[in-house]
Formats: sequence, C-alpha cells, structure tokens
Amino acid sequence: MQALAFKRLPQLRLAQSHASRSMSSAAQIEPPSTSSSPPTTHFKITLRRSAIGLGDRIKGTLVSLGIHRRHQTVYHPHGPEVAGKLLAVKELIDVENVPTELVKTKEQQTRDRRPPRGYQVVGNRRNEPLIA
Repeated sequence: MQALAFKRLPQLRLAQSHASRSMSSAAQIEPPSTSSSPPTTHFKITLRRSAIGLGDRIKGTLVSLGIHRRHQTVYHPHGPEVAGKLLAVKELIDVENVPTELVKTKEQQTRDRRPPRGYQVVGNRRNEPLIA
C-alpha cells in the first residue's frame, strides 16, 4: 500500500511590529457614511441546499425560519435570535443584509415571478421574404 504524500503550503509571515500593526489598522477605519445608502435592517435568507438526510434539529431550525423548500427566500429583522438560527444552518443558506424598502412579502414575491398576462406576437413569418 502506498503512503499518501501531502504538499506543504507556505505560511504567510508578517514582519510588522505590534505598534505599526495597530497604527495601520486604525488608519483603515473609515467613519460611517451618512448620505450613500439606507441602513440595513433585515436579513434576506435563501435556502440553497436541501435538508434531506440532516437531523431533526436542523430541519426544525429551517421551519422556525419559515423556509420549506429550496430557493425559497424569506426576510427577517436583525436580532440575536435570528442570528443564532442562521449560524446553525449557515452551510445551507445564503444571507444578505437589505434595507427596509427592499423587504418583500410572500405575495409580492409571487407577483414578481408571474409573467405578464396575455401573449405578445414576437415575429410574423408571413411577411418575411423567402431566402433562396
């Protein structure tokens, strides 16, 4: 039986003193901008991976978040309870921070997915010339 050989990855080493590190990190902090975008107040949670084959606690966490099927999106306000639930299922979901005006109800999401009513004629083959 052959032994597996693993390639050792190089480690990054920083040659900065403690004082220069603290000065550089302090210089990178920017004051919050007040004019650009509204504050994010909600989580936009989308289930990307199925919970089939996982434990009942994980499935219960998804149900408590209101997620029942893949690619379903729900919105929850920021809070410690919701944040803890998200950490429990972080491998299965995508999370975005969104402002209040981008939060959609279930009815609004359904309405956005619907195609427009009726039909539209895209092309007319009767009036096109024959290519010979």
